[in-house]
Amino acid sequence: MTSRLFSLIPCAGSGSRSGAPMPKQYQTVAGRPMLAYTLAAFDACSEFSQTLVVLAPDDHHFDARRFAGLRFAVERCGGASRQASVHNGLLALANFGARDDDWVLVHDAARPGITPELIRKLVAELRDDAVGGILALPVADTLKRVAPNVPDVPAPAGEGEMRVARTESRDGLWQAQTPQMFRLGMLREAIERARHDGHDLTDEASAIEWLGHSPKLVQGSLRNFKVTYPEDFAFAGAILAANA
Repeated sequence: MTSRLFSLIPCAGSGSRSGAPMPKQYQTVAGRPMLAYTLAAFDACSEFSQTLVVLAPDDHHFDARRFAGLRFAVERCGGASRQASVHNGLLALANFGARDDDWVLVHDAARPGITPELIRKLVAELRDDAVGGILALPVADTLKRVAPNVPDVPAPAGEGEMRVARTESRDGLWQAQTPQMFRLGMLREAIERARHDGHDLTDEASAIEWLGHSPKLVQGSLRNFKVTYPEDFAFAGAILAANA
């Protein structure tokens, strides 16, 4: 039986670093809620059997009317962490007919720059892969390691100050993006194994690595960046408006 495609959008975070008065996924960017761009990108990919949005049980901001006309379902099964929300979402996908050998693409709601073309590129690269993989970009910037106490600083740094301890090599380093695409059963097992070992991992690839596998890297795009800080909203708005 041919493996099907499902998408999972964990949407239970509070977005505290964004400085927004509500969870950032509902903030208006270039005239639309940020979440709407993600839902529209997956809606445009008719090959997906279902897109599932995972909300926090007490989410009072979500309004389905703001996403009218887009294909998706909602489950209020979000957990205390991203890892918990994804795990609960994987379990919930069984209610929509998803099997362990089906593919699931997990995408951050705070990456509104995702496009149908990027989604299809990832699927095409990984459809026959034994493990799965992620969108990612090679690290271009110089990386600095920060340490709380640096020997050659004559006086204690002021509160909140950070100083460079050393420069890290960026050779072979890639910055992870989403979607991250894996077999549903393998990903669920990986998350359960990591949780059993006491690890709360920040992305799905980390969990797959925990099982001893090596996810494939597929070149992503700068426009698919994660909105995290207050100034990111204007940047995302400029990108989305330019491509409207």
